Amino acid sequence: MNKKLPCCLVLVVCFLAVAGCGIIDMIYLPPAEDTAEEIFEAANEAMSEKNYVRAAELYNKLRDAYPFSPYAVDAELSLADAYYLDEEYGLASESYKDFESLHPRHPAIPYVLYQTGMSLLREFRSIDRTTAELQDAYDYFNRLRQTFPDSQYVKSAEEHMVECRRLMAEHELFIADVFWHMNKFGPAWRRYTYLAENFTDIPEIVEHAREKGKAAYYHYKKEEGREMREKRQGSWNKWFKSWL
Repeated sequence: MNKKLPCCLVLVVCFLAVAGCGIIDMIYLPPAEDTAEEIFEAANEAMSEKNYVRAAELYNKLRDAYPFSPYAVDAELSLADAYYLDEEYGLASESYKDFESLHPRHPAIPYVLYQTGMSLLREFRSIDRTTAELQDAYDYFNRLRQTFPDSQYVKSAEEHMVECRRLMAEHELFIADVFWHMNKFGPAWRRYTYLAENFTDIPEIVEHAREKGKAAYYHYKKEEGREMREKRQGSWNKWFKSWL
């Protein structure tokens, strides 16, 4: 009998055992986690490819899995940028606000204030909607101007402040015109008056509001006088019939 045969069998058995362990590991053990750096690089690559949904997913993954990583802070800011570029302005504004709250002394805060204002401004869709976002956007732009007057974003912020005011004035004018067309001249007059008194920085709209306000007031007083005459006439008729 060949004496080498048992040795060969032993080697084969050992090899199979080792190979079997490797196969078992491949099947049952979870794959190695990507490092924070790998996730961050993949997210940045997605951003460069304008795949903002994928980028946001990866930045969120990095933030959740590695909150103390040196890449975590940059990922938080980039996450807000990804939402903004994807036109998810509500998510963007909240993410920028969170970043400011968590890192108030970060050197990117002027940019964060500007982008928060831009996100809120872009949330506004139509003059027939509430202007709460516009006021908030104006306030963020104003904070940037007052707190960081030398920032490179101030000039653009001031231009957008004018845009916010104009849109708010157009909203007020829209509401006043609605009352006008409904022949509700009292509410229309009050709305035109409010507009003329509070938006003097938008002179062309204010001038229109003043003219419409005069006309609304005339119709309002005329209607009020007619109602008073009808009321007196009704009272007199009632008294006369009871006297008869």
